[in-house]
Amino acid sequence: MRFSSKIQRCNPSPIRKFYPYQVELQKRGVKIYNLNIGQPDIKTPEAYFDVCKTFSDPVLAYAPSPGIPSLINAIQTYYAGLGCHYKEDEIIITAGGSEALWFTLNAILDDGDEILIPEPFYPNYNTFTNTTGAKVVPIPTSPEKGYRYVDRAKIESLITPNTRALMFTNPGNPTGVVLSEKELRILADIAKSHDLFLIADEVYREFVYGGEKITSIGQFDDIADNAIIIDSVSKRFSACGSRVGCLISRNRELQKNVLKLCQARLSVATLEQLAAAALYHVGPNYFSPICKEYKKRRDTVYEGIRKIPGVVCVEPQGAFYMMAKLPIDNAEQFMLWLLTEFSDNNETVIFAPGAGFYATPGKGQNEIRIAYVLNCSDLARAMELLGLAVEQYNKRGEN
Repeated sequence: MRFSSKIQRCNPSPIRKFYPYQVELQKRGVKIYNLNIGQPDIKTPEAYFDVCKTFSDPVLAYAPSPGIPSLINAIQTYYAGLGCHYKEDEIIITAGGSEALWFTLNAILDDGDEILIPEPFYPNYNTFTNTTGAKVVPIPTSPEKGYRYVDRAKIESLITPNTRALMFTNPGNPTGVVLSEKELRILADIAKSHDLFLIADEVYREFVYGGEKITSIGQFDDIADNAIIIDSVSKRFSACGSRVGCLISRNRELQKNVLKLCQARLSVATLEQLAAAALYHVGPNYFSPICKEYKKRRDTVYEGIRKIPGVVCVEPQGAFYMMAKLPIDNAEQFMLWLLTEFSDNNETVIFAPGAGFYATPGKGQNEIRIAYVLNCSDLARAMELLGLAVEQYNKRGEN
């Protein structure tokens, strides 16, 4: 039987494909320090569960396809606090930020189109792009330069008649790069000059650790028709399992076309939307202690990984990820070795191999992404294990 060429262009997630190995190790009682998935261990606000516990409607009915008004209104209020004032019909609720991305790319890309994305990038960007028949044109970066990419001449040199959009994450996944307002202005000017969509995945907005000012592209009024914001409650409120996100844009034609997809999938889960609306009322004090905790975790990982000889890693500024170049030949083979042969006191560590975060073949082979979503004690031990593993891995065959 034949499968579509589009699905065959897609690859398994470099973040999740090692799950069967984890299951086997757990059966054997091996402790695994999971640094591969961006699943926060921060407690989800009680307000979310309170709504679920007190829901008393006699029927759990479909929600409106664009989203429940109370949630849309809560998001409006949140963005107004950032200086971005959106109308109700400029916000569409989606099943997580992932569906917002998938809807956006399906609405703007055709076979043969191109989308510019700085690499390394969130691997699902590649999957979602491939399902449209378009292709990712990577904006190159390097670990030695901290994965920074905002250079107008470099980006414009990659634009062709087939280019439709420029997409990025800010703060960055997997790099932790935080863009300055000046850098965002450059991206906005590029999009405006070349009539491109500018897609900003801003789901990690609150997590910035060096006092940098975080700017949303929604604050640039002159690119109202170009700007598309992807957002979610998953990371912000540690509610990944709720699967509630949103797509925000003042481009009426875009929203009209995305609504076709919303209606085709009927609606986002009703109860989860009602509960998510409550999350936006927890107040700004909710984020301060969380940011302090993530900063401690970042510092713990950064301190630990710098002790490993030969590692190249620049301190990330935001999100809760870190990319590092290891002194090994192949991070995926190293990962398999960690899950099948390595153990120290019946413990091992798992991360996400870097190649899957690139569109350029051969890049990222000796890089890894670390999600620092464990407590500091566990992270310190995980970095100790990583150092031991690198040393042992590189000594194979010496004896």
